[in-house]
Amino acid sequence: MAHFRSDQAEIHYQVFGDPNKPALVFSNSLGTALSMWQAQIDFFQHNYYVICYDNRGHGQSSAPTGPYQLAQLGQDVIALLDHLGIQRAHFCGISMGGLIGQWLAIDAPTRFDRVIICNSAAKVGQTQAWLERATAVRRDGLAAIAATAASRWFRPAFIAQHPTSVQDLAAQLAAGSAEGYASCCEALAAADLRQQIQQITTPVLIIAGQYDPITTVADADAMQAAIPQSQRCILAASHISNIEQAQAFNHAVADFLKA
Repeated sequence: MAHFRSDQAEIHYQVFGDPNKPALVFSNSLGTALSMWQAQIDFFQHNYYVICYDNRGHGQSSAPTGPYQLAQLGQDVIALLDHLGIQRAHFCGISMGGLIGQWLAIDAPTRFDRVIICNSAAKVGQTQAWLERATAVRRDGLAAIAATAASRWFRPAFIAQHPTSVQDLAAQLAAGSAEGYASCCEALAAADLRQQIQQITTPVLIIAGQYDPITTVADADAMQAAIPQSQRCILAASHISNIEQAQAFNHAVADFLKA
């Protein structure tokens, strides 16, 4: 297990492939861990130096007492690249990771060649709802959130066809750090990049799920309208499109990186 220290957090990461090839960083969603990217690791490690990490408060990264800020989550990525001695990379983040990608494209544009924003928005959800969720999770833990996660993450047909994979992902959420999850909820509560994304000059691919109830196609449309060098791809998926439509997701990202 590889870790490095970033602003009072121990960040867990794994690398795959040849470090002499272009670097491609993957950033997980709220309540998941780097293992969510296995289909992408398998696909991309032959042509890219794949870097996966657990956002602070998630997986095998530590969960210092929050609240966290979006800038902190973004700076963890910069610190990871610095730790690995990488000056420029591609970045792909889903949901919360997609917000991190937007922050990086705004605040650290010289470090990223292309950014993929997946199942995300410039403002995800409602501020008060995130704060209420953070309070509930600190009080009651993650079991209740995990029990209903599958219906938010995937379509019913996928859940029926892949029950073990879905149950494993929900169990991972249930076993996670309540403090880390709540602190990231507080970061999401405060994060609003709707004005700043107009400043992005990095080429951006926006991937949306046609059936995503959390970050909708309308959210993707709004980002595409605001970000000058952006394009949009809609997949027949719900919120965790990289798992539900792994092959289509991989090809969309690969085509964008090669363009």
